[in-house]
Amino acid sequence: MAVRNSTGGRARNSRPSTTGQSPAVQSPSLRTRAVPGPPATAPPPRSWTFLSNHAHVLILLHQQPDLVLRAVASQVGITERAVQRIVQDLEEEGFLRRVRVGRQNHYKVMATRHLRHPIESHRKIGELLSLMSRT
Repeated sequence: MAVRNSTGGRARNSRPSTTGQSPAVQSPSLRTRAVPGPPATAPPPRSWTFLSNHAHVLILLHQQPDLVLRAVASQVGITERAVQRIVQDLEEEGFLRRVRVGRQNHYKVMATRHLRHPIESHRKIGELLSLMSRT
């Protein structure tokens, strides 16, 4: 007999009984047991950063304007497609300009544009870039 929910359908995560008894009455030998494995370790610390992926992409393209997006993705730790979407966002909002040079792209960051969020809109992108520069 299957356990039914209030709408008449089978309840989630319940299976029909193989012995004709409800799941709560089945013998312990028929229940699934956990397979012993390595001892549980503490979960890894949550990884987050103060800057968004958009900021990471912008900083990298400012530092290396001829960098291919595959290399940007590798350094930021996201997919190449995600970098393409970010570059598109930055271009549409006027923070980044792409120029074709032969078969490559050259990126120019518009450093005089103001940051977008109201808390930081009194600052320009150039200020963030100079803060993050490696020199």
